[in-house]
Amino acid sequence: MPGLSRTRTTLLVAFLVLVWGVNWPLSKFALSFTPPVLFSGMRTLLGGLLLLFAAVPRYKQLRLKETWHIYMLSSLLNIICYYGLQTIGLNYLPAGLFATIVFLQPVLLGVFSWLWLGESMYGLKIIGLILGFSGVAVISIGGLSGHISAVGILLALGSALSWALGTSYVKKVSGAVDPIWLVTLQLIFGGVVMTGIGSEVESWSGIVWNAPYISSLLFISVFVIAIGWLVFYKLIGEGEATKVASYTFLIPLIAILIGTVFLHEPFTLYLLAGLILIVVSIYLVNRKPRSWSNPHLADIEKRP
Repeated sequence: MPGLSRTRTTLLVAFLVLVWGVNWPLSKFALSFTPPVLFSGMRTLLGGLLLLFAAVPRYKQLRLKETWHIYMLSSLLNIICYYGLQTIGLNYLPAGLFATIVFLQPVLLGVFSWLWLGESMYGLKIIGLILGFSGVAVISIGGLSGHISAVGILLALGSALSWALGTSYVKKVSGAVDPIWLVTLQLIFGGVVMTGIGSEVESWSGIVWNAPYISSLLFISVFVIAIGWLVFYKLIGEGEATKVASYTFLIPLIAILIGTVFLHEPFTLYLLAGLILIVVSIYLVNRKPRSWSNPHLADIEKRP
């Protein structure tokens, strides 16, 4: 990543993998104290309001009249659809399994980045994409054969799709908006919408305001939502979208480990087989072919 040193990139990726990995089982835990849509709205709205302290001094870079549509579309894809489907879906699937399916996102992002961002597409990447979808299929078949809900799998796939689309869009328009304002406004707008929807379809009296819930809400709002999205967009802005997104595949592994150890969630052979397939797919998607050493062949293979 040209704008970041190797050490700083490693530290940012490690931070993101850790906090976003913890997010899945922690959100699953928090949902035992709150309705899902209200929780999704509260955590994103609180994260956005906290970021206002960093965004307001940069008010001259907001240019809301020219860029409001970017903030709205980014919020729809990356917050409302991604977090809304995610939070509801966690009620239907174990946190580790749900995270694994959602992190098909790097594979989907590889396709969108090729189509819309002009990033390279070649044989190894195509094979990797096929293996990625195969891995999700194996996981889904294993889930459908037991107590796992098909609705939960569809919600996880929808969450992955919205995140991949949103990341591609943000990468494409990154030069037109201030990154801190982008994260702040998408969180506030998405949080307001989801909190409003939650207020209509759920009851605030269903929230148990105890210490475990409040602690989970604050940790997720600050580290997972506010700081996490800033770090993610910083990495995306400095590097190739597909390559950056592939690092996030470590996140469901963290989620599965925590879910298995602390929440006693099952680790099945189907899940293991699917994980292996997707790990191989991510490796192939990000491996450059040998022909790139030949500038003429590389130029041909990079053409969409």
